[in-house]
Amino acid sequence: MNCPFQNTYLPPMPRNVEFNEEEAIQKAMEVFWEKGYNATSLRDLTDAMKINSSSLYNTIGDKQELFVRCVKHYTDIRKRDLQKRLASSKSPFTILVDYINDAVDVIISGDNSCMAVKTAFEVATNDQRVKDILKEDSGSAYQFLYTLIKKAIEEGEISPEEDAEVLADYFISTWTGWYESYILHKDPIKIRKMAQYFIKQISK
Repeated sequence: MNCPFQNTYLPPMPRNVEFNEEEAIQKAMEVFWEKGYNATSLRDLTDAMKINSSSLYNTIGDKQELFVRCVKHYTDIRKRDLQKRLASSKSPFTILVDYINDAVDVIISGDNSCMAVKTAFEVATNDQRVKDILKEDSGSAYQFLYTLIKKAIEEGEISPEEDAEVLADYFISTWTGWYESYILHKDPIKIRKMAQYFIKQISK
């Protein structure tokens, strides 16, 4: 459920509407990300999307349907970011370290932090579709980390005694712990120290 990414492209949707759905979904996602699902009103969403409520209902559906679309949009962006990182010419361990440091930046960058984690805490247990999207997102993050760690072990950047599967799972759970710690303590130095300790522990 890790979060560094660049906002990029949303696959095209039907164009039988009078507004740009790609831009509207992006705007709605930003509102949900900032306020959370429960604190976001329909008026907040339609104002941000620059449409009226009837256009929303006729094209996307109600608030819950829109939220599901926004979560999927968010995780699609994250998946593309992971693919871009894997395609980098940097060494596997360097890519991994960059990713960890970017993940820390996401945690301490502000109250919005990670939409996926916020969603998991707030509404995932109430909507199976959201749970499935977040489960797929977590799977993508795991596969990304596993691939990097395995390559780093093969190239001698991480000790061959390490287990790539365990380290990938451990980082995902550890990252969530850093997020919770920051929510409670708002201590960026503490989060950075924990990240550097993790990097040091997996370094050969």
